[in-house]
Amino acid sequence: MGVSHGVAERVRLAQADSGEQPWRSWGPYLAERAWGTVREDYSEHGTAWDYFPHDHARSRAYRWNDDGMGGICDDRQTFCFALALWNGNDPILKERMFGLGGDGGNHGEDAKDYWWYQDSTPTHSWMRWRYHYPQKEFPYDQIVRENGTRSRESSEYELIDTGVFDDDRFWAVTVDYAKAGPKDMCIAITVSNRGPEPATLDVLPTLWFRNTWSWGPANRPKPTLTGTPGRLAGRHRTLGHLTLEGEGDASTLLCDNETNAQRLWGQPGTSTYPKDGINDHVVAGAPTVNPAGVGTKGSLHYKITLGPGETRTLRLRLTQGEGFEDPSNLDLGAGWEAVMRDRAGEADEFFGEIIPPEASAEETAVARQGIAGLMWGKQFYHFDVKQWLTGDQGSAPPPPGRRYGRNNAWWHMNSFDVISMPDPWEYPWYAAWDLAFHCVSISRVDPGFAKSQLLLLLREWYMHPNGQIPAYEWAFGDVNPPVHAWAALRVFEIDGGRDFDFLARVMHKLLLNFTWWVNRKDVGGNNVFEGGFLGLDNVGPFDRSAALPVAGVLEQSDGTGWMAMYALNLLDMAIRLALHDRTYEDMATKFFEHFAYIAEAAYRQGLWDDEDCFFYDQLRLPDGHKLPLKARSIVGLLPLAATTRLTAATLNRLPELNARLRWLRHSQGEMADVISARRLSAEGRQQRLLSMVGQDQLLRILARMLDPEEFLSEYGIRTLSRSHLEKPFTVSLGGSDFTVGYEPAESTSGLFGGNSNWRGPVWMPVNYLLVEALREFAAFFGDDLMVEYPTGSQQKVPLSEVANDLSRRLISLFLPDENGHRPIYGANEILQQHPDWKDLIVFPEYFHGDNGAGLGAWHQTGWTALVVDLILTLRR
Repeated sequence: MGVSHGVAERVRLAQADSGEQPWRSWGPYLAERAWGTVREDYSEHGTAWDYFPHDHARSRAYRWNDDGMGGICDDRQTFCFALALWNGNDPILKERMFGLGGDGGNHGEDAKDYWWYQDSTPTHSWMRWRYHYPQKEFPYDQIVRENGTRSRESSEYELIDTGVFDDDRFWAVTVDYAKAGPKDMCIAITVSNRGPEPATLDVLPTLWFRNTWSWGPANRPKPTLTGTPGRLAGRHRTLGHLTLEGEGDASTLLCDNETNAQRLWGQPGTSTYPKDGINDHVVAGAPTVNPAGVGTKGSLHYKITLGPGETRTLRLRLTQGEGFEDPSNLDLGAGWEAVMRDRAGEADEFFGEIIPPEASAEETAVARQGIAGLMWGKQFYHFDVKQWLTGDQGSAPPPPGRRYGRNNAWWHMNSFDVISMPDPWEYPWYAAWDLAFHCVSISRVDPGFAKSQLLLLLREWYMHPNGQIPAYEWAFGDVNPPVHAWAALRVFEIDGGRDFDFLARVMHKLLLNFTWWVNRKDVGGNNVFEGGFLGLDNVGPFDRSAALPVAGVLEQSDGTGWMAMYALNLLDMAIRLALHDRTYEDMATKFFEHFAYIAEAAYRQGLWDDEDCFFYDQLRLPDGHKLPLKARSIVGLLPLAATTRLTAATLNRLPELNARLRWLRHSQGEMADVISARRLSAEGRQQRLLSMVGQDQLLRILARMLDPEEFLSEYGIRTLSRSHLEKPFTVSLGGSDFTVGYEPAESTSGLFGGNSNWRGPVWMPVNYLLVEALREFAAFFGDDLMVEYPTGSQQKVPLSEVANDLSRRLISLFLPDENGHRPIYGANEILQQHPDWKDLIVFPEYFHGDNGAGLGAWHQTGWTALVVDLILTLRR
């Protein structure tokens, strides 16, 4: 009996997990942007966007990572392959995506090209990438100039606003990848002339070796590429032989992946044919490619002229040999066709087994493209912080000030891994709490990779010796919400709840991190927590990570809620492990009590406002007075996430925990309020609820959260109550007024810089946690607890239906409505209606709080891909 196609990808995953076959060795691990990053910044004051701007990228070799369009590389980024294009009008080749940095965009960083991640299996046996390239000159200067004149109150000036796509004068470019083996990739580059007239396009599939020889010992071996018509042959001391072959007799252009110091700084360089040699030759006809056909960067050069509506597909194959022998001609005929056909079919069947048949066709498309973005968001990330701080051998030393500047306390950190990134262009570096959310949806298709990612950030070369988990490269020492334990539990459950070795490894490391939180972020030792901005940029009236406007301590409801949730996550983890190993029961008891301390302190220390029925941050002043900051924001809703259930069966198997729970309930007064009375579940089993909120507080908070005049929008829960539109919250401190008002789109406040805004838009990760919390409450209360939904409607529904409807609202952000409009695309008619654009889905960073339009980074597939899990849960 034959093996089904869906099983074929699962076999590859099993082979990759066991080490039998390296199916994950090659993948889309090449960033869309490496310029303007902290890693490449050797400036005095950390001005990354200025030190390595886009204008340098084509001419300057990268120190730590490389970039390209729709590209792939091996998992050590020894080689890179990507697409370059030229429309005959641009001043430079289109080798990488263009965009503006924080100082150039009127809403922060912003990519200005249009591309989509359309498909990918978890082993990258099948992938598809799409790009739209204008036939007119790309208006680089116009975009920079116009955005520079706009204020925060104005919209961003996008490429589509310049008119270069008018009359459909663009090239639709698709790149398909299909693996014939772990290190044998069949490639199809399809270009279509969408314009009304014949047009010519230069297509340059490009292969190069990452520059590892310009830093360190002078005698470090250097690889080589050699070009002959239609073929590039590479030799590398660890890879062996690498061959790129294309159909036809394409010419080959070779240069060196080394810096053009003459162009950038007027100094002699190390190569006669530096990195931008192919660019200068194609665009200006300059003699800047090696006539000997040798280098470390090479392109196959196709010049294609197509009539209106015409399409052509180029066939290529990239193969790594076992030794240094140049293989015979690679199969670009029937064998190539069979690989492309089979891998596409296997991908369809693989996803057909994962996405429930109850999902609509549109929901299925959203789920599949969301997974594709997660897979394409896996990037090779190299950063040796000690080396970065001290400088490379043979290179000019970095400015002395950097030893006291950014990341100077993270000298131990040495990254050399494939990691899931938030956004391959705007955030081409990992972020700790983003990654935790990524892993939930990733585990739906590749639990092995998801588990490895969660463990990675807890390893000794990532986690600080003091127990802190690194946040992100702009400031590893910033504090992200502690969601690692929650994510590990979700991944454990999605994977079948059997990998106790994984759970134990995670827990042992998280014990260090939990202790760091208790020692460093509870200044008063009173079980209420600080933490700073905690990822919620602009959420309050002032920057919560900066020095306070007055002397005192900012005690945070979100920080306290996160820590209560963390304690419950570790309790759940310890219970699962204790059922197999009783030595973990002591840990379960410890985290149960710690949760009770935190939950009780939130009320005793004044974070809960009984009159407003809400949790608020508060300033604790040196004289002991407390000033509540009564801005109703997601900060006050997050304590709902600190919720879990304990069954009687579990407590009976863990007698010490059971005894401690009974003792606390009967003898500790206010702390007993966090433990509910017993209830029967829908299955007839006795259970208890542990929560920061009792039934009364839950109902009162939900009355606000589910009110359309406050938090409830058509597309999920807003991060700030809409009541602050008419009544902004203002506090006077130190002789100055600080205000926060409802802003449904990009923030007009420059408090935290960039394009992030938590003053009203809908954010997927916190919505997801609130939906999860509602499901937990629903599992405890069942239909016995009904709530008015929406508030003011006079309609009462169980909490399970509230969770389902919130899921539907979040999913609807991506689905066409009755007019065929997807809320994420707002009022842009091309994206909404044009057949070439309307079904290409992006996964924005966050969403307009009133109309659902996508905002921020448009390829923030990471945590926004939680919509995949919402679809699978709702439709299972």
